Amino acid sequence: MKKHNFYAGPSILSEYTIKNTADAVLDFAGTGLSLLEVSHRSKEFVAVMDEARALVKELLDVPQGYDVIFVGGGASMQFCMVPYNILKTKAAYLETGTWAEKAIKEAKLFGEVEVVASSKDANFSYIPKNYTVPEDVDYFHFTSNNTIFGTEMRFDPDVKVPLVADMSSDIFSRPVDVSKYAVIYAGAQKNLAPAGVTVAIVREDALGKVDRPIPTMLNYATHIKKESMFNTPPVLPVYAALQTLKYYKQLGGIKVIEKMNLEKAAILYDEIDRNKLFVGTAKPEDRSVMNVCFVMKDEYKELEADFVKFATERGMVGIKGHRSVGGFRASIYNAMPKSSVEALIAVMQEFERQH
Repeated sequence: MKKHNFYAGPSILSEYTIKNTADAVLDFAGTGLSLLEVSHRSKEFVAVMDEARALVKELLDVPQGYDVIFVGGGASMQFCMVPYNILKTKAAYLETGTWAEKAIKEAKLFGEVEVVASSKDANFSYIPKNYTVPEDVDYFHFTSNNTIFGTEMRFDPDVKVPLVADMSSDIFSRPVDVSKYAVIYAGAQKNLAPAGVTVAIVREDALGKVDRPIPTMLNYATHIKKESMFNTPPVLPVYAALQTLKYYKQLGGIKVIEKMNLEKAAILYDEIDRNKLFVGTAKPEDRSVMNVCFVMKDEYKELEADFVKFATERGMVGIKGHRSVGGFRASIYNAMPKSSVEALIAVMQEFERQH
């Protein structure tokens, strides 16, 4: 039976990425060595790193004056790396979910943090509107997509200060105006590669302005200067990331991918809104295109475990909601084919007919 992978992360990767990475595990670039044992200093792997960085720039239309780096530690490491490197006195943060909360906590170690707005009052089911970002802050940080609560900011905020965004779960899913940002960072394990590498896009002139000493490994300048080779990079995830980036280019780039994503999300949300058993948890205008969160209507709450079992038996994997919100979550990242979304819809309709 075909499995349909709706896990939130680590999550589905394209067959192109999986096959090419598996081949390289057996023989990398004709070296007769496995990707798992090759030197990161070999000319073959240096070429992989260079091409991956160049393709990030090409696909996201990154302007001059920015560097792309691949580093370890996940987005969680970026929660402290960002303020360590660019928070001089004060930063503004938008609180839209669990990961935003974690980023705020780390930033407070380095300076004053103003939380300009929060949606915590409604269990993060919406994106705050009509807030003001002070002009005396070093940057404004937001989390573009909230995997746990299924909300997303599908735009680049219009503010008078540099932006910083955690785009871990929606990078490469839509066009972005990189020129508005000081830093964009993303853990790879949603739309890029297996867990273990993080991509960061850093504006050069945002650096070098803080007085504090920065540990070598936490200094963006270290990784920029050494072209992501200061220490041994996670070779396999970087190679897999390159395969994904090549695949995105083959598909026709980010605008084509965005159109595919919008179609997948639209048919699934339409079914949730139509189906008598289910209800979406995020405010309709803020619904995520990457993570579709929904629950059983109150009168059918007792059927939740039954539906998970029913769907799992039919090849749907990873649709249980995050433990903090319950219900269901269908993560439909770039690599998710429309046919898998249609298969989930068919299962929802079948379950509805039985109940």
